[in-house]
Amino acid sequence: MRERPAEASDQEMRLFQQLFYQHVGIHLAESKKPLLCGRLGNRLAELGITRYRDYHDLIAAPDGVEERQRAIDLITTNETYFFREPHHFEFMQKEVVPNVPPHGFDVWSAACSTGEEPYTIAMLLQELRPGAPWRVVASDVSSRVLRYARRGLYPMSRGQKIPHTYLKRYCLKGIGEYQGHFLVERALRERVEFKQTNLTEAPRHNARFDVIFLRNVLIYFDRPTKQKVLANVTSQLRPGGWLFVGHSESMNGLLEGFESWAPSIHRKPLP
Repeated sequence: MRERPAEASDQEMRLFQQLFYQHVGIHLAESKKPLLCGRLGNRLAELGITRYRDYHDLIAAPDGVEERQRAIDLITTNETYFFREPHHFEFMQKEVVPNVPPHGFDVWSAACSTGEEPYTIAMLLQELRPGAPWRVVASDVSSRVLRYARRGLYPMSRGQKIPHTYLKRYCLKGIGEYQGHFLVERALRERVEFKQTNLTEAPRHNARFDVIFLRNVLIYFDRPTKQKVLANVTSQLRPGGWLFVGHSESMNGLLEGFESWAPSIHRKPLP
């Protein structure tokens, strides 16, 4: 591998800002330049590219789709862990699931990253609805993190918040080359359906979910894009369904007509 290129210029940064906004709706602030250089620099070195402008031209070209997806994967991937923001799962356990009729119960993890969130939901539903039907759909714009998520293999550090009984029941401790890792059991992995989805695009199918998790993703969008994403996502929510967002994400003026049960928990009203 050659040396990483020098830091991107302000002009080069603006080119990447425009490109990522155009393709995935992400607004990269000027302050994110170190993040962009940190995540793309090694890839430029692998390709022997010395200028960020040249890499931009490569991924912006009509035949640069594959490499553009790789760049999107590198920029959008974020580390997460099981049972993150636990009060959402406590609310699910106490307020949502007990009041759901015995018919099917559908949950969408709309920005699932490497899969910790949807597998957390699956563990919870398997415990709370063992004899009743349920489904978890998980999506992300990054094809790379979806491959990681489908595998279901994680370092032990990601599972520190998993209750001991769940860890014992649904996770297999790694040995040999997998020492220090755990694998989500196959039966649970097979209950989660992963699909690549760009939330800034209108939904291709008219699905209906009882609960949607849209956590820690809106912070990457400007206000018009947030409105578009929320409209796309909430159109897939059943009346009376629940929307969970990240604790740091303000919905002020963005969720017209929704009932707010807590700063990060909102309900779509019944007709």
